[in-house]
Amino acid sequence: MLYPWLNYLHVLGVFSFLMAHGVSAGVAFALRRERNLERVRALLSLSGGSYSLMYLSLLVLLLTGIITGFLGKWWGQGWIWLALVLLIAVVVAMSVIGSRTYGAARKATGLPYFEGGKPRPPLETASQEQINAVLEKGQPHLLTAIGVGGIIVIAWLMMFKPF
Repeated sequence: MLYPWLNYLHVLGVFSFLMAHGVSAGVAFALRRERNLERVRALLSLSGGSYSLMYLSLLVLLLTGIITGFLGKWWGQGWIWLALVLLIAVVVAMSVIGSRTYGAARKATGLPYFEGGKPRPPLETASQEQINAVLEKGQPHLLTAIGVGGIIVIAWLMMFKPF
């Protein structure tokens, strides 16, 4: 009786994660063409505001996935290990690529930012040219390809359990 509820929570975790992360994806695409400082700050703040739900949802989907893996006795099968490794790889890749640009954008626009995994207070706002240079480095298409590609493969592995 526990398995269906955990599976349900797992799917809700996925939906919540995608919904929260969709905010950051939309912001990444909007920042490609936005250069007004106040609007850039607002977009970056909007994205940052979704992080709590995004990481909580990621934790829920990860924990429920691990537990249902034990309940389904799937840890001896390759598909679940590949799905877990792929999820970790996608999260790491997107974090490294995304935080490099958007963390630098927060710093340049005078917003609080993270550096070395620690929150940092806002600094003086950089010049418009410096902000533009940081925003030009954004790679929303690459981030989207990594994220969507990972989701497609993970969903396939979970649905068809090929090995």
